[in-house]
Amino acid sequence: MYRLILSCITFLFATVIFAQDYRWQQRAEYTMDVRLDVKTHNVTGTQKLVYYNNSPDTLHKVYYHLYFNAFQPGSMMDVRSRTIMDADARVTDRIAKLKDDEIGYQRIQNLKQDGKDITYHVEGTILEVTLAKPVLPKTKTTFDMKFESQVPAQIRRSGRNSREGIAYSMTQWYPKLAEYDFQGWHAYQYIAREFHGIWGDFDVKITIDPTYIIGGTGKLQNPEKIGYGYEKPGTKVSRPSGELTWHFVAKNVIDFAWAADPDYVHETAQVPNGPEVHFFYQPGEKTTENWKALQDYTVKHFQFMNKTFGKYPYDVYSVIQGGDGGMEYPMCTLITGERSLPSLVGVMAHEVSHSWFQAVLASNESLYGWMDEGYTVFATDESMAQLFNRPVSHEGSYNGYFNLVNSGLQESINQHSDHFTTNRAYSTAAYSMGSVFLHQLKYIIGNDNFYKGMLRYYNTWKFRHPEPIDFIRVMEKTSGMQLKWYLSYWANTTKRIDYGIKNVVSDNGATFVTLERIGEFPMPIDLVVTYADGTEELFYIPMNETLGNKPAESTTQTRTELETWPWVNPTYTLKINKPVKSVTKLEIDPSKRMADINRKNNTFKPAENLKPYEDPTRK
Repeated sequence: MYRLILSCITFLFATVIFAQDYRWQQRAEYTMDVRLDVKTHNVTGTQKLVYYNNSPDTLHKVYYHLYFNAFQPGSMMDVRSRTIMDADARVTDRIAKLKDDEIGYQRIQNLKQDGKDITYHVEGTILEVTLAKPVLPKTKTTFDMKFESQVPAQIRRSGRNSREGIAYSMTQWYPKLAEYDFQGWHAYQYIAREFHGIWGDFDVKITIDPTYIIGGTGKLQNPEKIGYGYEKPGTKVSRPSGELTWHFVAKNVIDFAWAADPDYVHETAQVPNGPEVHFFYQPGEKTTENWKALQDYTVKHFQFMNKTFGKYPYDVYSVIQGGDGGMEYPMCTLITGERSLPSLVGVMAHEVSHSWFQAVLASNESLYGWMDEGYTVFATDESMAQLFNRPVSHEGSYNGYFNLVNSGLQESINQHSDHFTTNRAYSTAAYSMGSVFLHQLKYIIGNDNFYKGMLRYYNTWKFRHPEPIDFIRVMEKTSGMQLKWYLSYWANTTKRIDYGIKNVVSDNGATFVTLERIGEFPMPIDLVVTYADGTEELFYIPMNETLGNKPAESTTQTRTELETWPWVNPTYTLKINKPVKSVTKLEIDPSKRMADINRKNNTFKPAENLKPYEDPTRK
């Protein structure tokens, strides 16, 4: 009996420990000192990495990302870009055509663990490291590395000499330790898109030709030596005749990016009760006027995001001309800058919005691109409506989804971003369907619950890498409704929503309406009836899976709550206690938040389509 009791206690203790450790976060502290030779485009440097194993597991290996290795003929990125059905126009066969002095690479010259040499193996863009000694749970180890890189010609995100003439877009530029979490190692090859990273601190010194100006992640530590708009008014800056070292520090971020160009203009704007925003761009006819106007829009966008989705936690942010479109990084973004003002504001708003979903919440965007890109699209649409004083619209996202459905290329959105069969399927899944997922959630739980839930989600899960189930649980707690069915249908299947009004009949002064579920995806139903006197009544039909009802959203519209519609039932008949002649129109979801793939059968006008009543009991 004693042994049995002891075993039970041991099991319970282990269970409690596991439960406490289930959502642990690894941690990394990077100290890097690098030099970029602007003549050879080579980066040489050292990296000291203190790695904290906060997991319950003993680690015998670690993995680094060597992203620049993707920019070589024959790489997986090259092959995929040349063989996929709908290649990214920015890539196509450009990697295959790179010359030796144009390719990218990252080479490890020396690597030690706690002072001891360790063995490693390079497989494409992954460095596999066999440890000299295992890293036990709740301990730390230190890696010291010397490395050399060649900055590739600008093709995708990172590189030199972009099409707009930016000298260096330094993203995915250093050997970066892969994330390890409750799912194991996320040591993905760099094929096309999306990233995942460890929370950590970065102390980075960058030595470069003194004519170059740098903007990037973190806060500059030596502005008095730099100048270029960093110096205090009236301060004289004496620059060295040789090279200049820029020193940046960023705390609690998942990555570090920067850009450099000798022609950058550096300007700043202050967000009230928010960060100081830095702008780096090449002045000219295609940029200056719009980039100056951009500053006020950026401030207002930060204010909108802080109010709607939670407070930005860092004290600086940089908007930098560079890259090949727009790409998000912690505390900064690189965007192409020769755009119209609406386009420039739009790409800024999108990339800045990533600071909430990619940089602070930091879901695994490789596995759940829709939780990052889609949520960012949603937030951008809402902010742009306010910035340009227009109605909020998510129509573009819905149309993207409907077009994908009609194309026959739709795939489940819950898969690794690189493994979609087409770029179109990925882009629509991540951007459009992720945004629709949120707007449609408003339809299910109501506007007030939704926005309360978004703030609660951010404040609960920031700096914790939330999973899809974590998001939906927050929304369940906020709304009091069960929502896992919704997440499962939308994220794990390609089932579609299609409801219609099957028929309307009149009998003894009442109107009977039969609705039909045509698609495989069940939903609660808002049926709005318009009467001849111009008044409206909303008949709310809950779905039994929600085990709760959406609160009333309108104070001017009569609402009648009906019995639940079990999802197995193909039809549902309701009674309106008014004669059919008093009904002018019936419409399922006039708010158009439900992603119904065929809205033609959602509206019914009795005067045009009324059928005589037939008693089903008569033969």
